[in-house]
Amino acid sequence: MSRTKVSADDLDAAVRLSLGVLRQVPAGAWRDRAGSLQWDRWETVEHLGDDLFSYAVQLGPSAPPRDREMPFLWWPRREGGPFNAVHADPDAGPDGLLLTLEAAGALLVAMVRTASPGLRSYHVFGVSDPEGFAAMGVVETLVHTHDVTDGLGLAWDPPAGLCAKVLDRLFPDAPTDTDPWTGLLWCTGRADVPGRARLDRWRWHGTPRDGSVGEFEADDAGDQPEQQGDLER
Repeated sequence: MSRTKVSADDLDAAVRLSLGVLRQVPAGAWRDRAGSLQWDRWETVEHLGDDLFSYAVQLGPSAPPRDREMPFLWWPRREGGPFNAVHADPDAGPDGLLLTLEAAGALLVAMVRTASPGLRSYHVFGVSDPEGFAAMGVVETLVHTHDVTDGLGLAWDPPAGLCAKVLDRLFPDAPTDTDPWTGLLWCTGRADVPGRARLDRWRWHGTPRDGSVGEFEADDAGDQPEQQGDLER
């Protein structure tokens, strides 16, 4: 059965929608805990920007690695904080933080637009293609924006069609008896669905849906660890 692929335009729309609601976060709320995460809201947005950056650079080389992330230095600002290669300058304030998110999103959008569809690169949840990295970027953006807006009374209800696309690409076992946004939150351990236990361990499946190995000989990604409560690069 044919499906509608996740595109660079989908990713661009997700980032723009996210920025629109994140600009409404009260100035005094940025250092409060983000949803169910152990990070504060600032750290969560910083981590999101780092995710989008890291996906972009995985698509950058002409022959990306199949067995590891790009060799940037990933480090946390504090014990228990996110391991990032990209850190926003605290002195730039929330406007500066969101500018770094916008820039990182634009990098990934550009790489998805320009990379050959046959390119394959490493991710811990399976060697993936440009469409897969676009879908991962959409999931990171939608779900972490949910984490940041949780408890603030800000409306965050992403388009059902966008959620359905990334569920179809990355979560083959997603529930079909609920709306796509609730289904995506359930798949990432952030919502309850009647008749199903809330997940505390989960993963997505980044490998291309058609099973193609791409332009270079594929390495076997093997069994990958499941996610626990947060999204990773």
